[in-house]
Amino acid sequence: MTYADMFSKVKGMLIEADVSDIHEHLAYQFNITGEAEGIFYAEVKDGQLFVEPYEYFDRDAMFTCSAETLFKIADGKTDPILAVTLGKLKVEGNIDKALKLKDLINSKKKEAGKKKKK
Repeated sequence: MTYADMFSKVKGMLIEADVSDIHEHLAYQFNITGEAEGIFYAEVKDGQLFVEPYEYFDRDAMFTCSAETLFKIADGKTDPILAVTLGKLKVEGNIDKALKLKDLINSKKKEAGKKKKK
């Protein structure tokens, strides 16, 4: 898998998140290691989510992991806290804001559930 393929897939997964209830600014940088190595960021600002293939210097938290680990976390198949415990995910920065990544991922699942019910 190339970086472009990985980024496209992750952006597609994350962009489904319903961030309208998140009223604070969150900025995360993701450093992908191994296959599909590269950097991108996700930012929640004014109730909107932006995912872009750039480094984010004024980030709240930085996550380092493989693309495989990131996909499992984004799919809700792996808990981010468990991934840190197992050494599959490294987190630097504001831990309180880093923990909100789980809320962002869970909002995606809720939104997907709403779509299925309609």
